[in-house]
Amino acid sequence: MLERQQIKLFTFLVGQEELLAQKTALQVAGKTQIVVRLMVEELAFYGIRNAEDVATCLNGYDQTAYPEGTPWSFTRFYVPRAFDAGYRLVNDAGLLLQAFDAAHHKASLPGSLSIPMESFARAVEIVLKESELKDAPGYCPESALWTYAVQHCGYIQSRHATGRILAQA
Repeated sequence: MLERQQIKLFTFLVGQEELLAQKTALQVAGKTQIVVRLMVEELAFYGIRNAEDVATCLNGYDQTAYPEGTPWSFTRFYVPRAFDAGYRLVNDAGLLLQAFDAAHHKASLPGSLSIPMESFARAVEIVLKESELKDAPGYCPESALWTYAVQHCGYIQSRHATGRILAQA
């Protein structure tokens, strides 16, 4: 019925690496109709991996207004005086990436840096909430605060938790 109306259905399955194992199991079991309909192509989805990714995400905090149509971005909400004086989170992209990279290496995590959005957003939230009381024209978070935020955002804990699972598989 959809085809007659020239409507194409596209499905996207988003999941962990286990989904690929499920696809293989379906192929081995001869359940190719499911694979052909729903699992044709695999595209890897990565976390935040470089300075450009970090800057893009931080710029979203600086630019996204809430409520829509107001001049209140997320950054401005937490540090309005600093924001009005020119502070933008995007300027700290290098500091945040450096903090995640240092934590990654200090914890001896395998593979290259790939920051899940949940950990990234939590780190930014910690910095914004800690900065709220220090807000003033000219304020910008010190690198120690970014380091603290990365240490407390759950990144290392989640990587250790998933690393054990992947090592056993």
